[in-house]
Amino acid sequence: MPDPLERLAALQAGDLPVHGGRTLAYVYDSGDPEIDRVAREAVAAYAASNALDPTAFPSLLQMENELVGFACGLLDAPDGAVGTVTSGGTESILLAVQGARDSRPDVRHPRMVLPATAHAAFHKAAHYFGVEAVLVPVGPDFRADAAAMADAIDDDTVLVVASAPSYAHGVVDPVTEIAAAAAARGVRCHVDACIGGWVLPYAARIGRAVPPWTFAVEGVTSISVDTHKYAYAPKGTSLLLHRDAGLRRPQFFASAAWPGYTMLNATTQSTRSGGPIAGTWAVVEHIGDEGYLELTDQALAAVDAIVACIEWEPGLRVVVPPDSTLVTLATDETLDPFTLTDELVARGWYVQPQLSFGDQGPSIHLSVSAGTLPHVQEFASALSESVAAAREAGPVAVDAGVVAFIEALDPAALGDDDFDGLLAASGLVGASADGELELPTRMAEVNAMLDVASPAMREALLVAFLDRLQRPSL
Repeated sequence: MPDPLERLAALQAGDLPVHGGRTLAYVYDSGDPEIDRVAREAVAAYAASNALDPTAFPSLLQMENELVGFACGLLDAPDGAVGTVTSGGTESILLAVQGARDSRPDVRHPRMVLPATAHAAFHKAAHYFGVEAVLVPVGPDFRADAAAMADAIDDDTVLVVASAPSYAHGVVDPVTEIAAAAAARGVRCHVDACIGGWVLPYAARIGRAVPPWTFAVEGVTSISVDTHKYAYAPKGTSLLLHRDAGLRRPQFFASAAWPGYTMLNATTQSTRSGGPIAGTWAVVEHIGDEGYLELTDQALAAVDAIVACIEWEPGLRVVVPPDSTLVTLATDETLDPFTLTDELVARGWYVQPQLSFGDQGPSIHLSVSAGTLPHVQEFASALSESVAAAREAGPVAVDAGVVAFIEALDPAALGDDDFDGLLAASGLVGASADGELELPTRMAEVNAMLDVASPAMREALLVAFLDRLQRPSL
C-alpha cells in the first residue's frame, strides 16, 4: 500500500507556499516557525474533540471564552460584551446578518445598508437569509459615504455595515458617523474587522493614525475579527463579538422538534472540531499582547517598504494609502495588470488580481504579513523585473469574437454547452486526455476575458468553472 503521507506531501507540492512571506493572499505568515509548531501540536491534540457540547468538552468552552476575553480587551468592549468563535470571517458575517434579521420579526422585508466596498460575504448572507442588500456608492477615497448611508436607512433596515478596513482597498470607513446614523434609527451597526481587528489596535499603540472603529464608538453593536488572519492562528477561526448578550441571543438556534438530543448551536455549525479552537488559543497564548505588538510593527514596516517600491516604479501607483496591512496597486496604460500579476507569480510572488468594478479599472491586491518583512528587497527586485517584462509583452487583448460570444450569453441560463463553446472560442482552457479541465500556466488572458464580462456573467462563468472542477475522476 502506498504511504498516504507521502502522497499528501506530493499533492501539497503543487500548492502555494504558506510560509516564506511571498504568498500575499489567502494565508498570513508570522515568519516564526515556533508559532507554527505550537499551532500544529495544539490542533493535533484536539482534532477529535467536538465543540458541539460544551458540557462534554469544557476545555474548549474555556478556550473560547478566553479568546473572546482577549479580543474584548483589544476592541474596547464594555462590561457585558459577549462573543462566539466561528469558522471564519464569512461565518461571522453570516451570523451578524442572521442575528440582525431575526431580532426584527416585525420587519417583513428586511434590508441592510452596505457601502459598495463591503465584503462579498454580506451578499452571500443576503442570498442565504433573504435580506436585501442596499448598496451605497463610496467616495473618491474609497471610504463609505456616511451621509449617503444614513439617507439609505429606512423602517425596514435591520443592519448597517462598515469595514475596518475594506478588503479591496484597505481603508477604514467613517465608523463614527455611520454608527451614529444607525443608532439614531434604532438599527444595529456591524463593523467588519475581519482583516483589521487584530492589527489596528496595535497599529494605534505603535503611533499610527487609526480612525475610530471599535466598541469605543457609540452605536457599534457587533464586530467580526478573524484570528486565522493577523492573530496568525491556524485556518478556520474567527470571532463575532456583540456589545451585550441580548444582541447575540437571536444568533442561537435550538430545536427539540425531533426524538434525538435537543439541538443547541451558537453558530451555523453543529459539530465543530476542537482543533482550530485549540490551535488558535495556543497561538494567542504563545504570542501574547507584546508579541502581537511586535508582529504588527513588522507587518506595517513591510507595508511601508512595499508602498515605496510601488511608488518608485514608473507605471505603477498605490490606489489609496493603506490604513492597515492591505495594499492595492494599479497600472497605467503602458502596463497590463494581469500580465504583471503573472510575471510576479512566475518569480515566486503570489499577488491577487482584482477585476474592473464600476468606473474603476482592474487592480492588484496584496495582503502583507509580518513574514514578508525580511523579503522586501527580494520583492522589490521581482517587481522591477516583472514591470519590465509586462511592459515588453504589451497589453492583453481579448478577441472581438470572444467578446461578442460573451455578450450574447445569458448568465441566468448558462449551460454546459455555452461554457464549452466559450472554452473553444477563447482557446484558453482545454481538456486533458482523461476529460479533466486544464488551465494555462499563465492567467492574464483568462482574467482579461473575465474583465470584459459583466459581473453577472463573471459569476455564471466561474460557477460553471467550479462545477467542472469539482467532479471526481472515475
